[in-house]
Amino acid sequence: MANPLLGDTPGDTHLLLGNEAIVRGAVEAGIQVVTCYPGTPSSEVPDTFYRISPDGKYYFEYSVNEKVALEVAGGATLAGAMSMCTMKHVGVNVAADPLMTLCYVGAPGGLMLLSADDPGCHSSQNEQDNRIYARLGGMPVLEPASAQEAKDMARDGLLLSRKHGAPLLLRTTTRVNHLRGPVEFGPAPDPGKPEGFKRNPPHFVPIPAFSRPMHVRLMERMEALREEAENSPYNTVTGNGKYGIVCSGISRAYVADALDNAGLADKVTVLELGFSNPLPENKCLAFLQSVDTVLVVEELEPVVENDLRVLAQKHGLSLDIKGKDVLPRNGEFDVTMVENAIREGLGEAPVPTCECSLPELPGRPPNLCAGCPHRGTYYAARKVFGDDAVYSSDIGCYTLGLLPPLQTADFLLCMGSSISAGGGLAKASGQKVVAFIGDSTFFHSGLTGVANAVFNAHDVLIVILDNRTTAMTGHQPNPGVDKTVIGDNDHPLDIESAVRGLGVTEVRTVNPFNQKKTMAAMEELGTMSGVRVLIAKEPCPLYTRRVYKKVAPQVAYVAESCTGRFDCLDKLACPAMFKEGGKAAVNPILCNGCMLCLQVCGHIKAKKRGS
Repeated sequence: MANPLLGDTPGDTHLLLGNEAIVRGAVEAGIQVVTCYPGTPSSEVPDTFYRISPDGKYYFEYSVNEKVALEVAGGATLAGAMSMCTMKHVGVNVAADPLMTLCYVGAPGGLMLLSADDPGCHSSQNEQDNRIYARLGGMPVLEPASAQEAKDMARDGLLLSRKHGAPLLLRTTTRVNHLRGPVEFGPAPDPGKPEGFKRNPPHFVPIPAFSRPMHVRLMERMEALREEAENSPYNTVTGNGKYGIVCSGISRAYVADALDNAGLADKVTVLELGFSNPLPENKCLAFLQSVDTVLVVEELEPVVENDLRVLAQKHGLSLDIKGKDVLPRNGEFDVTMVENAIREGLGEAPVPTCECSLPELPGRPPNLCAGCPHRGTYYAARKVFGDDAVYSSDIGCYTLGLLPPLQTADFLLCMGSSISAGGGLAKASGQKVVAFIGDSTFFHSGLTGVANAVFNAHDVLIVILDNRTTAMTGHQPNPGVDKTVIGDNDHPLDIESAVRGLGVTEVRTVNPFNQKKTMAAMEELGTMSGVRVLIAKEPCPLYTRRVYKKVAPQVAYVAESCTGRFDCLDKLACPAMFKEGGKAAVNPILCNGCMLCLQVCGHIKAKKRGS
């Protein structure tokens, strides 16, 4: 039976994750092509498309990076296909080059870019606000605040994009992606087949002579979309107080809850902007003229606030507009924070802070999973190089090598940067550099770093941590895997062949759980100069259970001879190990049977699982 997300069952209601609701909305629009590079908090969108793809009427792919994903989706929309491309907010940095030009070229079949922003850095290296990309490129923006809106805006946004031939940004945040709520389904028509590409070089080939009129057409499209925003059901005004609140995205939910909690709804007028770019200027101007004071509630940058300040100045309005002077420019909001900002503006007493007497919960630092092969690689690197090397890190599970006792992440810039930045540091300082990069990240943006390092004769030891999957974001496939959650990969790429093809002559492949061979390879490569590559190849244990359906037959245990020195815990920090009665112990349920600890301490033994 096909997944309910694919069914043509209008009127049905399902409890969905915000990301699942986006999938349903795309299905209702008639989606034909979906591309992505996975990244939290967007990952469940492509993962859901992937999981149900055997029964779906669309093409889906995990692309090697966000730039490629957007280019594939861009080519598909030029062929008349309704297309969606998904990524997290920092992925848009990678995709920015084609994105800016796609705004000129247009999207005949319709093209939605899902940018999942992450206020609060729950799983990201920054908090950038990608509404600014939309203003830079000239893209309409929809910002859902509930699961129902996530579905409806995905559907309506794709149809709007096709109607105007304009790439559209669906801007979510972590709170929206990961909330759950009831979603009423609409019809899900058969998408049919794309019309195919129709040649029109002046519209689709942005040489300077054509780009200039393309820019004019882009501005005309945005003005036509401004009319859509003026009449959009996602932009509403409620209330009749002289104190005005303007809110967008998930902040609309915070405002609604805050007003309900405080009982202040009768004292305010609220303008909700779900269709936030282009700004519906007439609706906003009428709102500004109806109130005495305005509080703009939006997470991260003062995007709408600045738009309203310009609008007020342009029309000679002197009302007081507040925003980032009373609400923070960083992090997530919460209901109490928003309620107190509203109370302050109305001259009401703030909500008292909770004087909680409960003790704080103990800290739980992030840690590599029990049996993670990266722990073996990092332990070997520390044994061989210690603090004599600078460790250049990258984006993935292996960034968790940052903390003691492994301490193998000294700096990090972005996806794929470990090789390039590591080479730059070595060139500038002459220090020994070990650059760590995962297999998925290697295919994402490490290949160019290797080519650059070889071409410019950088002195760097590159360690490719090949755990056979894209582990951090949920075990999505990458070009190097041989199996996926829905079947075999018929076209796996070999990492060793790839680096040799890029000109690296010194390449070694090891299993990081074989510490003797791993350290020997590191010592050998460490004495060399130039670009050298060590491939640490061993599947993620969670992926092994899930996809290969294998479980190690043995687990570790601590013998009675244990002296209580705790070298095993202090050197490995494996979460399956703990202290008990003055000695070390192993939790057999958590132990994945990698047996790395046996190679660290002679008091640890192996036994048959379950014995």
